[in-house]
Formats: sequence, structure tokens, C-alpha cells
Amino acid sequence: MLIARKPTSAGRRNQVVIDRSLLHKGAPEKSLLVSGHIKRQGRGFRGHITVRHRGGGVKKRLRVIDWKRSKRDIAGVVQRIEYDPMRSAHIALIQYPDGEKTYQLCPEGLEPNDTIMAGTTAEIRPGNALPLANIPIGVIIHNLEVTPGKGAQIVRGAGTGALIQSKEGKFATVLLPSKELRLLKLDCIATIGQVGNQEWKGRKLGKAGRKRLLGIRPTVRGTAQHPGSHPHGGGEGRSGVGMKYPKTPWGKHAFGTKTRSKRKTSKKFIVRDRRSKK
Repeated sequence: MLIARKPTSAGRRNQVVIDRSLLHKGAPEKSLLVSGHIKRQGRGFRGHITVRHRGGGVKKRLRVIDWKRSKRDIAGVVQRIEYDPMRSAHIALIQYPDGEKTYQLCPEGLEPNDTIMAGTTAEIRPGNALPLANIPIGVIIHNLEVTPGKGAQIVRGAGTGALIQSKEGKFATVLLPSKELRLLKLDCIATIGQVGNQEWKGRKLGKAGRKRLLGIRPTVRGTAQHPGSHPHGGGEGRSGVGMKYPKTPWGKHAFGTKTRSKRKTSKKFIVRDRRSKK
């Protein structure tokens, strides 16, 4: 549920936040925290900036999510629902009969004391994980594997959900949230239901300081920059782009240029591109 703040200050006048009264208010599970997590500030594994305008932000502790659903054919009990500062979705703490605890994404409708399970014999209920071969057509799923056994990689954001449209041979045709139709192997594991916290997109930060706390830095127009910093920069007075087409800071086409590598084979599994207007 969304809550509109009372206008007691300029920063709260237009602020809309998510109601977290039903979430766990204590500390996270200590055994599932990463101790040596270092912020990358928008940089990739080579240290180069891959996402611009990132930096700063409050200190966060990374929770270990069981993307592979490694506890198969063993029923676990949902202990509590928690807030995760590293992602938009809420997470659920699961405890198994042998005493082991794991975190997983919390789907819509999952509540404390519910029982969940992963495996081929699991029921079609929110939170249960099964191979695509065992999930009926038309069921909403999330937390999908792209490569069997690698762990969930797609459909993990708050409020997202995919749909199984058909099955043929060794593949299932899945409609992703981006409207892309993709072929996935029937051995891939998926979780039943839609990711919870659907109101996440309706929130309003209200002030610039909230955005800085999230680790998002200001974005400066290219025309306002120095010519050595951006192709649109320089000129006397207010000057426009002044070129054939808009460019990135590295001189590449800014709009409409396809960047997918032709050498990659993943394109053959795409039945309909997400940009298609059909």
C-alpha cells in the first residue's frame, strides 16, 4: 500500500512511500549476510564505468539469495518477510526441518507461516519452484533460469511476472515482462506467482536527497558540458547538438542503434523482439 506524506516540508510535500508496517522490523539473518561486499559505484568487473551517474549512497549489507532453490523436495516454512535494500522486491526468510535458513524473493500472496517447496512434486502455489515442464500453460511465473542449473537470472524485479504460452519439443515459449517472446528449455526452474511489492513503481522520492541516498548522482546535459567531455559540448551561448545525430559521451549513436553482438547465439532463442510493434 502507498502512503502520501503530509506536507510538513518541501521534501515531504509530494513524497509517496510504501507501507512497510507488515515487514520484519528487526535485524536480518546474520548467517545470510555477505561480510566483504564492496560497492562498485556503477563499474563492471574491469573497473570501467558501465552504468553512469552512480556513486555514494548509504551503506548496505548484501543478503545471500538462494537463486538455485538448492533445497529440493523439502518443505520449508516462511519465518518472516523482510525489506532488502539491494533490490526492489521484498524477500522471505525460509527455514527447513534440518535447521538451514535461506532467503528467496517474496511473491504476491506469500505470508509468514506458509509452506513452500521446490522440486518436480511441488504444488502449483505461489513460492513453489518447478521445472517449466511441470508448470501448466497460462500460469504466471517469476525467478526464471535461462541456463538450467545456473540459477534464476530474469523476472526478478518488484511486480514483474512472466507467462508460459506454449510448449513444443524441448522448449517452452515464455512471454517476458518486456513483451519479448523467448524460448527457454523445459529443464529451467521457475517460481510460481508474481513478484510482490507491486506498488514499488508508484512511489515518489519527493526530494533530490532521497535519490542521493540511493546512490544515484545527478545527470548533466551534454550541451552543458565542456567539448572535451561530451560531443555535444562547447559553442558560444546556447548551442544545440549541431551534428548529424545525437551521440553518447563516447561518440556512439545515442538512439536506435542495436548493440547486441552478432556473434552471440542467444538471439536464436528470441521468437519476438521486445521492440516489435506486432
